[in-house]
Amino acid sequence: MAQFSRRNLLKASALVAGAYGLGIGAAARFGPAFAQPKPVLLEARSTDAALAETAATRGVMTYGNDGMPPTLRIAKGKPFAARLENRLDEPTTIHWHGLRIDNRMDGVPFLTQPYVYTGDGFDYLFTPPDAGTFWYHPHCNTLTQMGRGMTGMLIVEDPDDPVFDAEIALNLRDWRLGGNGQFIEQFKARDAAKAGTYGTLRTANWQREPQYDAPAGGLLRLRLVISDVTRIYSLKLNGAEAHVIAIDGNPVPNRFALDFLMIGPGQRLDLALRMPDTEGTIVELEDIRGSKPKILARLRATGPSLKRDLRDIGPLGRNPVPEPDLGTAQNIPLVLSATAENAAVDSICGTLGYSFWAINKRPWPGDTADPTAPLAEMKLGKSYVLDVANPTPHIHPIHLHGMSFKVVSSSARPVQQFVSDTYLILPDEKVQLAVLADNPGDWVFHCHIIEHQKTGMTGYLRVA
Repeated sequence: MAQFSRRNLLKASALVAGAYGLGIGAAARFGPAFAQPKPVLLEARSTDAALAETAATRGVMTYGNDGMPPTLRIAKGKPFAARLENRLDEPTTIHWHGLRIDNRMDGVPFLTQPYVYTGDGFDYLFTPPDAGTFWYHPHCNTLTQMGRGMTGMLIVEDPDDPVFDAEIALNLRDWRLGGNGQFIEQFKARDAAKAGTYGTLRTANWQREPQYDAPAGGLLRLRLVISDVTRIYSLKLNGAEAHVIAIDGNPVPNRFALDFLMIGPGQRLDLALRMPDTEGTIVELEDIRGSKPKILARLRATGPSLKRDLRDIGPLGRNPVPEPDLGTAQNIPLVLSATAENAAVDSICGTLGYSFWAINKRPWPGDTADPTAPLAEMKLGKSYVLDVANPTPHIHPIHLHGMSFKVVSSSARPVQQFVSDTYLILPDEKVQLAVLADNPGDWVFHCHIIEHQKTGMTGYLRVA
């Protein structure tokens, strides 16, 4: 259970008094273009939702409606504005997962912005430089707020992308519900110290095994976000051919057929899928990881066949991610490590009460007014290789805020040198992730299994 205290509420209030104008003030320094877009209102609040078959689930958290947070569609290179209004009974923020934006808009309490308290608001203003599939979620009391629903898809569109016959976006996630359809304890300590605590109900777009229609023989763009707090998926497609065209928002160097692909919390996948020719034919998206394979969603072919070919789809536009210089890059060693169990530092943004995990043997178990020192200090404009080692027996989806890295090599498997912001590191794997430090600020680097993040496997890199 996340823990809060009046002492820390008062202490944090004093530290950030008068700071709520940061969003507006920072936006003013970005230039007049940022004043033009009308803000999208995202109202963080609690509601009831029909998730389970037994009864409406009480205490679901969302943004501004009675169901799943809205899927936001914005344009590459165009200013975007969002106004967060907090109607929850606890602080919150928004992190724009995968976007390379100004550090002041990154949504991490104390590190980049103040808390947004109950009844207060914050203005997020930025221009997304990259197209692709992204998402947004809180970075405060994350296990509870994300676990109860606050995970929304964010699609940045590129007008130069190839045209598909249809597009479907799926938000894949678990819920921790009991037999009566109500929330149960979000985590178990013994599981948090291992692979994490799994949900009891699995959904796509907050529905159990939903079905969507797409033109028979047509080309479908299927966008997937793993917004779960714990679960790692092994995706398989039954009844249709599909190619992976983008991972984590960036086009892959070489497209490949979706046969079996493992993907973890925080990651995104774009597929070009050819629907079957015969009307009424069903395609199944399945997770085959674990002892009980699970159908996540179904696609039904409709109408006469369009007789399209996957080779009809041209390349996606390249995102302007700067290329790191491997010849001059400095290496930064980062070890994903376990740590002896001890009590976590109390935090206004919630603590799980334990410290199980660390980076370089240093746990950072909470969002505090006095965080630990950065894992490394990087010079603006210089290239680096993050040498990340995972000697633990568990998989860790590692996410870097504010910048994108290029996967250079792995000790465990052949890799395409694709661009990403979240990488699934296998047990005993060592991976090299190259990045050009082009975005100044303090950027969080953490495991996206949220129990691992909240029990210590978190740090940050400073670019200055």
